[in-house]
Amino acid sequence: MSRKISAVIVAHNEEKKIADCLRSLNFADEIVVVLDKCSDRTKEIVLGFTDKIIEGSWNIEGARRNAALDAATGEWILEIDADERISPELRDEILEKIKSNPGKFPGKFPEKFPGAFSAPIANYIGKRLVKYGWLRTLAVLERNTLSYRKLKRYDEDKEIHPTYKFSGEIKSLENPIIHLVDDDISDLLNRFNRYTTWRARDLKNKKNCWSLIFGFKIRFLKSFIGKKGYKEGLLGVLIATLCGLYPIVAHLKANENR
Repeated sequence: MSRKISAVIVAHNEEKKIADCLRSLNFADEIVVVLDKCSDRTKEIVLGFTDKIIEGSWNIEGARRNAALDAATGEWILEIDADERISPELRDEILEKIKSNPGKFPGKFPEKFPGAFSAPIANYIGKRLVKYGWLRTLAVLERNTLSYRKLKRYDEDKEIHPTYKFSGEIKSLENPIIHLVDDDISDLLNRFNRYTTWRARDLKNKKNCWSLIFGFKIRFLKSFIGKKGYKEGLLGVLIATLCGLYPIVAHLKANENR
């Protein structure tokens, strides 16, 4: 018999953060953890919470996320990362949403039934909540995190930021997922370096340098003005600059490898 809620996590060397994530999932009927090329104590820590572990090596982000979805047996699947936490308020909201909706559908999934719920994301750098300035290349402000089984499938064509296909209606949750996105500014810069390296591997076509320069201006203004990054002060300037530089740095790295 299928379980009610499966929480799924995809992790790579997350020994410092995954325990608190798992503790916040004590309301789930099942926890599934996909370990991707882990060489630290992540597995040892996870075994203290669940024995449903899938180990492997994936180069494509969508493929490893699909592995987690395939392993889950619950009617509802909650996707969360190791550096994220479900607050008690969000936990109660999730349980209420599931309770107020039907549990199983023997036939076709009803078109107007919400087959998924998206949650806002509260992004923290250290202890500071950073509300403004983020573009999707560095952090998201909302994500489809709870979905009815077999309605969601990730595209397996990118190393980072995969798109997905979904059939059904998506509604919103009010309470945010707590996302400890970076420990400090150095961690933010290191993550920018990793992300641009992964993005470089996905790039297939060269771009004109002038289009990249013009794109820098557009992305900087979108982050700093459109996403109100100016409200974060100097940190907002840094985030907007990294958002603008993202495609330039990724293309420079891609050209190095050609």
